[in-house]
Amino acid sequence: MDVRHLDLLRELADRGSVTAVAAATHRTPSAVSQQLRSAERAFGVPLVEARGRGVRLTDAGRVLAASGRDVALAVAEAEARWQDFRGTVAGTVSIAALPSAATFLLPGVLRELADEPVDVVCTDIDIAEAAYAGQAVDHDIVIAHSALRSPTHADDLVVRRLAREPLDIAMAAGHPLAAHEVVTPDDLVAWPWIGVPLGYPFDSIRLAVEEATGRLVDVRQRVRDNRLVEALVGAGECLAVLPRFTAPAGDEVVLRPIAGIVSGRHVLAILRPDRAQRRVVRRVLEALTTVGGRYSGSGG
Repeated sequence: MDVRHLDLLRELADRGSVTAVAAATHRTPSAVSQQLRSAERAFGVPLVEARGRGVRLTDAGRVLAASGRDVALAVAEAEARWQDFRGTVAGTVSIAALPSAATFLLPGVLRELADEPVDVVCTDIDIAEAAYAGQAVDHDIVIAHSALRSPTHADDLVVRRLAREPLDIAMAAGHPLAAHEVVTPDDLVAWPWIGVPLGYPFDSIRLAVEEATGRLVDVRQRVRDNRLVEALVGAGECLAVLPRFTAPAGDEVVLRPIAGIVSGRHVLAILRPDRAQRRVVRRVLEALTTVGGRYSGSGG
């Protein structure tokens, strides 16, 4: 049994297409297809079948892809034991991070690691909750957020909770609701909102307000960037949901907590099990957990 065949099938299971595997492994699609045919000859059964313009794994292919994950994890565990024996922590860790979470986590992490031979390379991403787990294929650590303790599509991945951040209601400083210390669902449903795209965790607050009041929220815009949300809120009568630790940046917008519904997000680290074994990845995850714990203790 050639473990390279197992690794190829694991890559196809994770990435979903021959083209994606080829791009990630710096090969041509024809070379990947040829290796798949070689694997089928070696195992003596079909491992892929046609699906539309592409292919998908057969039952046999999925069994072997799962074995490929087991092999990758075993190799990573062996490397981790060797690194532990040598007592060295060094290397580069790639992070894909939600910008609003990275804003309060990464500066502290970089300070924690400043005197260590550890390089952190960050890519900022703002995507729907269900899409974060897929980023673990190409990054050592994915920093995501969810209204739940465990994000969707992460069943086969390592998930670590970094912080729980309250979500507040943002409004212009001169808004009538700014005079309230807290706001209620009945207060909120009476005003127009700046929302987020459907499927984003902040939208769960809008849904909770609608459930509590039995009325629909008037969502005027759906945008992703929190600074844009602040600008739109500060310029008019609209309300919005913003995270407490990083907003607002100026004096034109104020935040008020919500009474009557649970309003918060879990900030999470998502990792592939084999990558989670790397000692340098564990060190960065430790730093993320330390910094996140400081914020959780002050978030209310």
